[in-house]
Amino acid sequence: MAENKKLFGTSGIRGLVKDEVTTELALGIGKSLATYLNNEGTVVLGYDTRTTNQMLEQAICAGLLDGGINVIKIGMVPTPLLGYATDKLNGDAGVMITASHNPSQYNGIKVWNKNGMAYTQEQEAKLEEIYYNKDFKETEWDKIGTLSHNNEIKNTYINDLLNTVDIKPGLKVVIDCACGAGSEISPIVFRKAGCEVITLNSQADGFFPGRNPEPNEANLGSLMKAVVATGADLGIAHDGDADRMITVDETGKVSDFDKLLALISKKFGGTVVTTVDAGLCMDESLAEVGGKVLRTKVGDVNVAEVIIEEDATFGGEPSGTWLHPDFCMCPDGILSGLRMAEMVSKEGKLSELLSKFPDYPNIREKIVCSKEAKIKVMENMENLLKDTFDDIKEINTIDGVRLTFEDGSWVLVRPSGTEDYVRITLEAKTQEKAENIRDICKKIIEDNI
Repeated sequence: MAENKKLFGTSGIRGLVKDEVTTELALGIGKSLATYLNNEGTVVLGYDTRTTNQMLEQAICAGLLDGGINVIKIGMVPTPLLGYATDKLNGDAGVMITASHNPSQYNGIKVWNKNGMAYTQEQEAKLEEIYYNKDFKETEWDKIGTLSHNNEIKNTYINDLLNTVDIKPGLKVVIDCACGAGSEISPIVFRKAGCEVITLNSQADGFFPGRNPEPNEANLGSLMKAVVATGADLGIAHDGDADRMITVDETGKVSDFDKLLALISKKFGGTVVTTVDAGLCMDESLAEVGGKVLRTKVGDVNVAEVIIEEDATFGGEPSGTWLHPDFCMCPDGILSGLRMAEMVSKEGKLSELLSKFPDYPNIREKIVCSKEAKIKVMENMENLLKDTFDDIKEINTIDGVRLTFEDGSWVLVRPSGTEDYVRITLEAKTQEKAENIRDICKKIIEDNI
């Protein structure tokens, strides 16, 4: 590879960020993907609301056409619709231009397989190699690809979503779309599903004037107030490209991410896939219905791979990125919201459904550590932890080192993929044990930096 640099990140964006995203680079990505696809086939192309999207779309499209690839443009759409369309329109790949939950100055590129699943890290590495080596295979003037547009796939997607859920009429829902790509479709789908819908930040605007697009408690104050003020049964928040969903219950409280994931996972039962940073309530809730939890690396593409390998019923991350393999292998925040609305309409108040899960003390802490030091610290982390704790039930080293203790408590020591930190994430049955685990892990890390 001509440069020792990654185009595709590891923290869930799998994209290009900030001022690195230029038309020249987007053109190169288009050419690289065309080469990877052996200069034949079809790519479905979409984008979210960000200000640079149409500029980048034109550049990527030019690179694909130059490589003999036929392009189907579907315009401004949520990421889940792009993944769905790649499958339904028989695309050989899909490209979504978005930076997901990141602020407005960022942009990125996500690539999708024909089954709607994101490109794996191995596939992305091949694209990077082609790009940096400038190993492009271009076609002659009479063999360039064709360009077409498809607007009907939106209606097909909406109809398929409606056929997937059965929501009792009259549920009042407040939907906050962050001025992102779900702004048009999400409110329409919920109304068609029989809900009374109130919208916030549902005008498409790439500056995200209403709030930061990441759906967390710090950014959802207006939604929390609106749910209470309107007497709504449920609040739904999306990120910038609507592949995530977080709920606000009828009391105006942002739902605990782990509990929410455990609630929907228990509904599916069977084998459910999540990440190493998901909480203890996942295991306990699945055990109640005879199911099991499989954990993998952080990142929805890692969850998707294991779902396919294990024929799992469902998968998701605590961030609100959920995959519904009975519908499509692309994370879908709109379908996630619909399924939560269906549950609330049939089973009662969300606050009461979530209150059935116990509250365990949890701690998240990060320790400053340079890139070089992170490697050194993590090299022997498994042995250091094994030699320190004596009540270990299970060790998982698929992404950092996660210890599960005999009483169900757990700790994950994991280097940040994007920042100069080593993160400690843990959950314990008592506050005393939680603090004790934290203190021990912190000392081990600091002693080995």
